Amino acid sequence: MTSQQDYVLRMVEERGVRFVQLWFTDVLGTAKAFTITPAELENALEEGMTFDGSAIDGFSRVQESDVLARPDPETFQILPWRVEGVAVARVFCDISNLDGTPFEGCPRHVLRRSLEQAHAKGFSFYAAPELEYFYFAQASPAGAPAGLDGGSYFQLTVADKGSELRHRSVLVLEEMGIPVEYAQHEDAPSQHEIDLRYTDALTMADTVMTTRLVIKELAQEHGVFASFMPKPLAGIQGSGMHTHFSLFRGEVNAFADSEDDHGLSLTAKQFIAGLLMHAPEITALTNQWVNSYKRLVPGYEAPVNVSWAHNNRSALVRVPVAKVSRPESTRIEYRAPDSACNPYLVFAVVLAAGLAGIEGRYDLPAEASTNLYSLGREELAASGIKPLPGNLHDAINEMERSELVAKALGEHVFEWFIRNKRAEWQDYTTQISQFELERYLPQL
Repeated sequence: MTSQQDYVLRMVEERGVRFVQLWFTDVLGTAKAFTITPAELENALEEGMTFDGSAIDGFSRVQESDVLARPDPETFQILPWRVEGVAVARVFCDISNLDGTPFEGCPRHVLRRSLEQAHAKGFSFYAAPELEYFYFAQASPAGAPAGLDGGSYFQLTVADKGSELRHRSVLVLEEMGIPVEYAQHEDAPSQHEIDLRYTDALTMADTVMTTRLVIKELAQEHGVFASFMPKPLAGIQGSGMHTHFSLFRGEVNAFADSEDDHGLSLTAKQFIAGLLMHAPEITALTNQWVNSYKRLVPGYEAPVNVSWAHNNRSALVRVPVAKVSRPESTRIEYRAPDSACNPYLVFAVVLAAGLAGIEGRYDLPAEASTNLYSLGREELAASGIKPLPGNLHDAINEMERSELVAKALGEHVFEWFIRNKRAEWQDYTTQISQFELERYLPQL
């Protein structure tokens, strides 16, 4: 038994933990868990816990159902709320086959595999997401949900429930050892944002899952609900998860170059070029729901074209200005992902696209210096700027043709994800919307 496993067992005993939740996700990024008692914890840490994988979307078929949840002791954390009055802890799990080999349907394994490929090239991969979300007064799908405030971007609201819940969420995350860099009211009424301080991509994917659950849990405790739905309301901006990425070689930021006019290394430029080249192929993952594409429309600060720039927020890839005194803060910002994505799969394919650019020595196209929302389709085409897929159907078609995505995800996840999303699109296209009834029923 490792020292970290010993630490987990000791903390459970000293803190009086009565239940330990084993956390993992399905292919779509839905949080899953089952609970064990401290008496089972040592065995779980040593050998894993068997469960029926056929009951989880994207996992096993019935005839090959059993899999192992193997707790990662580095992720052990006592939760800041109690269940039935007793202390509860959680630990993230890697899912493996019964013979101990990594299970191909495990999103955490997909990301681990991409990270191992980066490590083989001498790179460590870091991420820092900006999570946007809404607070609503009720969760009923009947009619538009009611927000909790009428605030706008950076507004300093006074004693409203949304801001109070955001502040409490930050305090709970800090208590759990999750550092928050910024927290603010976002542009739309009742929309908020929490920005997480950068760390390695695997830890950050775990952190995104934890943060979403903390925000939802605290909202529920106060009789409201939090939603990470990409576009819950028409006429206002949706909720993105703009994510800052960087590569390091040891302690040195591989994206930084003090000799370059903009401080960007050749590695960074090739990484950006890889992202741009493969962006249409990975959009089904960064924006995996039918509703995701209601956000990716012009006029609402979301990217719709494949482009990059330094200070142009209409671009897909933005290069924030790094402080002169801190070249290690050099990074890129990928603005397509929304807050409802599966972070494990998104980080894996972003890294795969960037590494493809480095390995293939892709040339970085010209910077988009103008507001792309103001350009027509012909002007964009003349500039060599292609659009992102405009709906889930088109995004899945792009993904299905992608060797890069197929390799990054592995056959199991790749094929299941495409089947699931085609079924979602089919369900969507056969529905009759309120828009259609109001527009056509009286006159046709």
